[in-house]
Amino acid sequence: MFRISLLSSLFFVSGLFPLSVLEGQGGAATVGAFLGDLTWPEAEAQLAQAPLVVLPVGAGAKEHGPHLPMNADAAVLEYLCRIAVDSLPVVVAPPILHGWFPAFRAFPGTEVADPAAFEAYVMEVARSLVKNGAQRLVILNTGIRLATGLPLGVVAREIRVQTGTPTLLLSWDDLEPPEMEEIAEQEYGGHADELETSIHLVLQPEKVHMDRAAKGLPREGPPPGPGYRPGFLARDPGDPGYAPTGVFGDPTLATAEKGRRVLALLSREWMTALRSFAKAPLPSSG
Repeated sequence: MFRISLLSSLFFVSGLFPLSVLEGQGGAATVGAFLGDLTWPEAEAQLAQAPLVVLPVGAGAKEHGPHLPMNADAAVLEYLCRIAVDSLPVVVAPPILHGWFPAFRAFPGTEVADPAAFEAYVMEVARSLVKNGAQRLVILNTGIRLATGLPLGVVAREIRVQTGTPTLLLSWDDLEPPEMEEIAEQEYGGHADELETSIHLVLQPEKVHMDRAAKGLPREGPPPGPGYRPGFLARDPGDPGYAPTGVFGDPTLATAEKGRRVLALLSREWMTALRSFAKAPLPSSG
């Protein structure tokens, strides 16, 4: 965790992420806790007292073009969780680094291809956190709403209905404010593109291969009418989703400066969501 902790400290110092997120903690390095770092008596106490318990879900190995490491989603997950722990009295559970990623199935990676199996797995982890005292549950998903977010949405709703626990699901696109579009210069994007590559020029520049970055082919256009039309990145030239590199966008335009700006916006939205949800009413004791 040292690398991300150091980076988050740099964000505070640079002003890209305001010191006010420490909520009056006087610059304390850590306010919350990672569940795995605690002893079981400490965990029992903190789960019962913390206003929020975060369950992180992100791909530990999913294609991100020939220039980015496959841990890209997990690296952002770690970054956001570190900011939360450094800033608020939350408890962050160990991350779930596998998931349902059908759009990337044509490429190497670690996927739970059965959405029901993935949903059931996350449900059991969420139930265990609630059973052990979580007052409010936040599921952080560094996939998008209409992909990994679909089975996670079922988990969030069922946890709320079955246990009464206030539950919030935040996916990647929930954390993208309109200002993010102003940073990009690419004509189109969405995966391993200019902005995502810029992020990793900040988080893990030693693993980014800009000499291999190349603009991805445009995919099929938007649906002609309303409705959800699932797509995927295909390796078959005859498919309208053909994306031989697994890239949608132009990573050659990426810079670390753009990455810092994107991370600042993601961080702002993440912290705003956590602070707001920490005030969600709890079920009555009756």
